[in-house]
Amino acid sequence: MVEAIAEFFRDLYEKTGLNFNVFYDAYEFDRFVSGALTSLQLMFCVIVISVMIGLGGTTLQRSRIAVVRIAVEAYVQVFRNTPPMVQLLFFYFGLGSLTPQVDMGGYSQPLVSSFAWAVIALGAFGGAYNIEIFRAGIEAVPRSTLEACESLSLSRWQINRHVLLPLALRTSFPSLVSNIISLAKTTSLAYVISVPEMTYVLNQVWSDNVNVPEMIIVLFVFYIAVIAIIARVAARVEKKLKVPGFGQ
Repeated sequence: MVEAIAEFFRDLYEKTGLNFNVFYDAYEFDRFVSGALTSLQLMFCVIVISVMIGLGGTTLQRSRIAVVRIAVEAYVQVFRNTPPMVQLLFFYFGLGSLTPQVDMGGYSQPLVSSFAWAVIALGAFGGAYNIEIFRAGIEAVPRSTLEACESLSLSRWQINRHVLLPLALRTSFPSLVSNIISLAKTTSLAYVISVPEMTYVLNQVWSDNVNVPEMIIVLFVFYIAVIAIIARVAARVEKKLKVPGFGQ
Protein backbone atom coordinates (compact mmCIF):
# COMPACT_ATOMS: atom_id res chain seq x y z
CA MET A 1 0.00 0.00 0.00
CA VAL A 2 2.77 2.44 0.98
CA GLU A 3 4.74 1.58 -2.15
CA ALA A 4 1.65 2.13 -4.32
CA ILE A 5 1.08 5.59 -2.79
CA ALA A 6 4.74 6.50 -3.26
CA GLU A 7 4.65 5.33 -6.88
CA PHE A 8 1.49 7.34 -7.56
CA PHE A 9 2.97 10.62 -6.30
CA ARG A 10 6.28 9.93 -8.07
CA ASP A 11 4.44 9.44 -11.36
CA LEU A 12 2.35 12.55 -10.64
CA TYR A 13 5.53 14.60 -10.28
CA GLU A 14 7.08 13.21 -13.45
CA LYS A 15 3.93 13.77 -15.53
CA THR A 16 2.57 17.04 -14.12
CA GLY A 17 5.39 18.61 -12.11
CA LEU A 18 3.31 18.56 -8.90
CA ASN A 19 5.92 17.72 -6.30
CA PHE A 20 4.35 16.07 -3.25
CA ASN A 21 7.75 14.62 -2.34
CA VAL A 22 6.82 13.95 1.29
CA PHE A 23 4.88 10.95 0.01
CA TYR A 24 7.54 9.34 -2.18
CA ASP A 25 10.93 10.53 -0.94
CA ALA A 26 12.06 8.52 2.11
CA TYR A 27 13.96 11.39 3.74
CA GLU A 28 11.15 13.92 3.28
CA PHE A 29 8.58 11.36 4.40
CA ASP A 30 10.47 10.85 7.67
CA ARG A 31 10.48 14.61 8.21
CA PHE A 32 6.75 14.74 7.45
CA VAL A 33 5.92 11.95 9.93
CA SER A 34 8.12 13.54 12.60
CA GLY A 35 6.36 16.90 12.14
CA ALA A 36 2.91 15.29 12.25
CA LEU A 37 3.70 13.39 15.46
CA THR A 38 5.13 16.51 17.09
CA SER A 39 2.01 18.49 16.14
CA LEU A 40 -0.30 15.83 17.58
CA GLN A 41 1.75 15.58 20.76
CA LEU A 42 1.75 19.37 21.12
CA MET A 43 -2.02 19.54 20.64
CA PHE A 44 -2.61 16.84 23.23
CA CYS A 45 -0.34 18.41 25.86
CA VAL A 46 -1.70 21.92 25.33
CA ILE A 47 -5.32 20.78 25.52
CA VAL A 48 -4.74 18.76 28.71
CA ILE A 49 -2.86 21.61 30.40
CA SER A 50 -5.52 24.17 29.40
CA VAL A 51 -8.36 22.02 30.78
CA MET A 52 -6.47 21.45 34.05
CA ILE A 53 -5.85 25.19 34.38
CA GLY A 54 -9.50 25.86 33.59
CA LEU A 55 -10.75 23.52 36.31
CA GLY A 56 -8.22 24.71 38.87
CA GLY A 57 -8.74 28.37 38.07
CA THR A 58 -12.51 28.07 38.28
CA THR A 59 -12.19 26.48 41.72
CA LEU A 60 -9.90 29.30 42.89
CA GLN A 61 -12.28 31.87 41.41
CA ARG A 62 -14.86 30.77 43.96
CA SER A 63 -12.41 31.03 46.86
CA ARG A 64 -13.40 33.00 49.96
CA ILE A 65 -9.97 34.69 49.90
CA ALA A 66 -10.16 37.96 47.94
CA VAL A 67 -6.45 37.97 46.98
CA VAL A 68 -6.83 34.58 45.31
CA ARG A 69 -9.87 35.70 43.32
CA ILE A 70 -8.08 38.88 42.22
CA ALA A 71 -5.01 36.89 41.15
CA VAL A 72 -7.12 34.55 39.00
CA GLU A 73 -8.96 37.49 37.43
CA ALA A 74 -5.64 39.20 36.66
CA TYR A 75 -4.33 36.02 35.05
CA VAL A 76 -7.45 35.69 32.89
CA GLN A 77 -7.26 39.31 31.74
CA VAL A 78 -3.55 39.14 30.89
CA PHE A 79 -3.75 35.96 28.82
CA ARG A 80 -7.05 36.80 27.11
CA ASN A 81 -5.92 40.29 26.11
CA THR A 82 -2.57 39.44 24.49
CA PRO A 83 -2.02 37.55 21.20
CA PRO A 84 -0.86 33.93 21.56
CA MET A 85 2.14 34.57 19.28
CA VAL A 86 3.30 37.38 21.57
CA GLN A 87 2.93 35.06 24.55
CA LEU A 88 5.02 32.41 22.79
CA LEU A 89 7.76 34.94 22.10
CA PHE A 90 7.58 36.28 25.66
CA PHE A 91 7.92 32.86 27.24
CA TYR A 92 10.63 31.58 24.90
CA PHE A 93 12.81 34.65 24.46
CA GLY A 94 11.85 36.53 27.61
CA LEU A 95 11.57 33.95 30.38
CA GLY A 96 13.66 31.45 28.41
CA SER A 97 16.69 33.74 28.57
CA LEU A 98 16.46 33.68 32.39
CA THR A 99 16.45 29.88 32.69
CA PRO A 100 19.77 28.07 33.24
CA GLN A 101 21.67 26.29 30.47
CA VAL A 102 22.65 22.62 30.65
CA ASP A 103 26.18 21.57 29.66
CA MET A 104 25.85 18.83 27.03
CA GLY A 105 29.60 18.25 26.71
CA GLY A 106 31.06 20.96 24.55
CA TYR A 107 27.88 22.96 24.05
CA SER A 108 25.06 24.25 26.21
CA GLN A 109 21.35 23.61 25.81
CA PRO A 110 18.38 25.40 27.42
CA LEU A 111 16.95 23.62 30.45
CA VAL A 112 13.44 24.18 29.07
CA SER A 113 13.00 23.18 25.42
CA SER A 114 11.06 25.16 22.82
CA PHE A 115 8.41 22.42 22.86
CA ALA A 116 7.97 22.80 26.63
CA TRP A 117 7.69 26.58 26.32
CA ALA A 118 5.03 26.14 23.63
CA VAL A 119 3.04 23.84 25.92
CA ILE A 120 3.34 26.29 28.81
CA ALA A 121 2.47 29.39 26.77
CA LEU A 122 -0.40 27.94 24.75
CA GLY A 123 -1.70 25.93 27.71
CA ALA A 124 -1.84 29.10 29.80
CA PHE A 125 -3.52 30.96 26.92
CA GLY A 126 -6.21 28.30 26.48
CA GLY A 127 -6.59 27.89 30.24
CA ALA A 128 -7.61 31.53 30.65
CA TYR A 129 -10.54 30.98 28.29
CA ASN A 130 -11.43 27.67 29.93
CA ILE A 131 -11.70 29.35 33.32
CA GLU A 132 -14.39 31.64 31.96
CA ILE A 133 -16.11 28.77 30.15
CA PHE A 134 -16.31 26.65 33.31
CA ARG A 135 -17.41 29.69 35.35
CA ALA A 136 -20.29 30.26 32.96
CA GLY A 137 -21.23 26.60 33.23
CA ILE A 138 -21.30 26.75 37.02
CA GLU A 139 -23.42 29.90 37.01
CA ALA A 140 -25.89 28.18 34.65
CA VAL A 141 -26.75 25.51 37.23
CA PRO A 142 -30.11 26.51 38.76
CA ARG A 143 -29.95 27.78 42.33
CA SER A 144 -32.94 25.59 43.17
CA THR A 145 -30.84 22.50 42.36
CA LEU A 146 -28.18 23.55 44.85
CA GLU A 147 -30.79 24.37 47.48
CA ALA A 148 -32.25 20.89 47.03
CA CYS A 149 -28.78 19.43 47.67
CA GLU A 150 -28.38 21.53 50.80
CA SER A 151 -31.76 20.36 52.04
CA LEU A 152 -30.44 16.80 51.80
CA SER A 153 -27.58 17.80 54.15
CA LEU A 154 -24.90 17.31 51.49
CA SER A 155 -21.57 18.95 52.27
CA ARG A 156 -20.11 21.65 50.00
CA TRP A 157 -17.57 19.13 48.69
CA GLN A 158 -20.29 16.59 47.91
CA ILE A 159 -22.41 19.20 46.14
CA ASN A 160 -19.47 20.37 44.04
CA ARG A 161 -18.28 16.87 43.16
CA HIS A 162 -21.56 15.07 42.53
CA VAL A 163 -23.93 17.82 41.37
CA LEU A 164 -22.44 21.22 40.51
CA LEU A 165 -19.37 20.25 38.49
CA PRO A 166 -21.01 17.42 36.48
CA LEU A 167 -23.92 19.69 35.49
CA ALA A 168 -21.61 22.63 34.81
CA LEU A 169 -19.44 20.47 32.56
CA ARG A 170 -22.45 19.41 30.51
CA THR A 171 -23.58 23.01 30.11
CA SER A 172 -20.16 24.36 29.17
CA PHE A 173 -19.08 21.42 27.01
CA PRO A 174 -19.99 22.96 23.60
CA SER A 175 -18.03 26.13 24.42
CA LEU A 176 -15.17 24.03 25.78
CA VAL A 177 -15.02 22.03 22.55
CA SER A 178 -14.93 25.23 20.50
CA ASN A 179 -12.00 26.49 22.56
CA ILE A 180 -10.19 23.15 22.30
CA ILE A 181 -10.56 23.17 18.50
CA SER A 182 -9.34 26.76 18.33
CA LEU A 183 -6.42 25.87 20.59
CA ALA A 184 -5.48 22.86 18.47
CA LYS A 185 -5.26 25.15 15.43
CA THR A 186 -3.30 27.76 17.39
CA THR A 187 -0.50 25.23 18.04
CA SER A 188 0.62 25.89 14.46
CA LEU A 189 2.06 29.18 15.79
CA ALA A 190 4.71 27.20 17.67
CA TYR A 191 6.87 27.32 14.55
CA VAL A 192 7.88 30.89 15.53
CA ILE A 193 9.98 29.47 18.38
CA SER A 194 11.33 26.62 16.24
CA VAL A 195 9.16 23.80 17.54
CA PRO A 196 9.53 21.13 14.81
CA GLU A 197 5.78 20.69 14.30
CA MET A 198 4.04 20.35 10.95
CA THR A 199 4.18 24.00 9.85
CA TYR A 200 7.87 24.28 10.71
CA VAL A 201 8.79 21.01 8.99
CA LEU A 202 6.85 21.68 5.80
CA ASN A 203 8.39 25.16 5.68
CA GLN A 204 11.78 23.45 5.60
CA VAL A 205 10.59 21.04 2.92
CA TRP A 206 9.32 23.73 0.57
CA SER A 207 12.44 25.83 1.20
CA ASP A 208 14.65 22.88 0.15
CA ASN A 209 12.52 21.76 -2.82
CA VAL A 210 10.72 24.93 -3.97
CA ASN A 211 7.31 23.23 -3.88
CA VAL A 212 5.40 25.78 -1.82
CA PRO A 213 1.86 25.24 -3.27
CA GLU A 214 2.03 21.47 -2.82
CA MET A 215 3.23 21.66 0.79
CA ILE A 216 0.65 24.33 1.63
CA ILE A 217 -2.02 21.92 0.38
CA VAL A 218 -0.57 19.12 2.54
CA LEU A 219 -0.52 21.44 5.56
CA PHE A 220 -4.10 22.56 4.89
CA VAL A 221 -5.41 19.00 4.54
CA PHE A 222 -3.52 17.85 7.65
CA TYR A 223 -5.26 20.40 9.88
CA ILE A 224 -8.65 19.78 8.27
CA ALA A 225 -8.31 16.05 9.01
CA VAL A 226 -7.07 16.47 12.60
CA ILE A 227 -9.67 19.08 13.56
CA ALA A 228 -12.45 17.00 11.96
CA ILE A 229 -11.43 14.02 14.10
CA ILE A 230 -11.38 16.14 17.27
CA ALA A 231 -14.82 17.56 16.44
CA ARG A 232 -16.19 14.09 15.74
CA VAL A 233 -14.89 12.65 19.00
CA ALA A 234 -16.19 15.68 20.93
CA ALA A 235 -19.65 15.27 19.38
CA ARG A 236 -19.81 11.65 20.54
CA VAL A 237 -18.67 12.60 24.05
CA GLU A 238 -21.25 15.39 24.21
CA LYS A 239 -23.97 12.94 23.25
CA LYS A 240 -22.87 10.58 26.04
CA LEU A 241 -22.87 13.40 28.60
CA LYS A 242 -26.34 14.67 27.72
CA VAL A 243 -28.84 14.61 30.57
CA PRO A 244 -32.46 14.29 29.37
CA GLY A 245 -34.39 17.44 30.23
CA PHE A 246 -31.38 19.37 31.55
CA GLY A 247 -30.69 22.64 29.77
CA GLN A 248 -33.87 22.47 27.70
